[in-house]
Amino acid sequence: MVITSSARTTVFDIDGTLCFDGRTIDGRILAALDACERAGHQLVFASARPVRDLLPVLDGAFPTATLIGGNGSLVSVDGRVRARAAFEPGEFGRLLAEAERFRAGYLADGPWDYAYTGPADHPIRGRVDQGGLARRVELAELPAVVKFLVVDATDLAALAEAGRALGMTVNHHLDEAIVDFAPGTTNKWEALTSLGIDAYDAFGNDVNDLDLLRNARHSVRVGTHPGLDGVARVTVPADPEAVAAEISRLAAAVGR
Repeated sequence: MVITSSARTTVFDIDGTLCFDGRTIDGRILAALDACERAGHQLVFASARPVRDLLPVLDGAFPTATLIGGNGSLVSVDGRVRARAAFEPGEFGRLLAEAERFRAGYLADGPWDYAYTGPADHPIRGRVDQGGLARRVELAELPAVVKFLVVDATDLAALAEAGRALGMTVNHHLDEAIVDFAPGTTNKWEALTSLGIDAYDAFGNDVNDLDLLRNARHSVRVGTHPGLDGVARVTVPADPEAVAAEISRLAAAVGR
């Protein structure tokens, strides 16, 4: 599916960029996003979350926005969700073997439902299926696995390296002590270009936004993640007021 639009496209990461409590987006940011859309921007929300977990955070706002979930493995256009990348059975079997070697607890996402084996009190549980839209199932019940998030292991760094050696896209989030695996070279930017979008502005905060920011016409880093040093044109504090102000500036600049 290719999107055709004359609107200027602006892409927003969610967690740490627009959402700072794992559950909601501040009203000031929502108002700025609305102004951005009314100014003629086509909004795209691109997240490590699966689409299922993007919907409760947006809470019905911006229903025409395109959604990219699972760091690029899922897309939703006009409300239709599809998996655009999934682990091949053989490659996933090798990843599972490594996960077992390091006694990993994980969240495995299918196109909609999920399997979870991590600690019951892990913070990630508060961000999974907040809207009660999916089912928690056994891993074997998922028709495909589009994203594999390790939430604990005996050696997270070694497990991350094992995933890279298998040719997977791996993001090791040191601040949260989690490792995110995606099939092949899947990332947000690659998913965006697959939709026919190659000219856009972008806001992001973490290493999984690197290519998204690097290839944007105008790029904004939220916070000071060192992995994004020298990548974004603008850096703003990880604060709702500052983020809302930068979105409003972008909206006001349309047509100039």
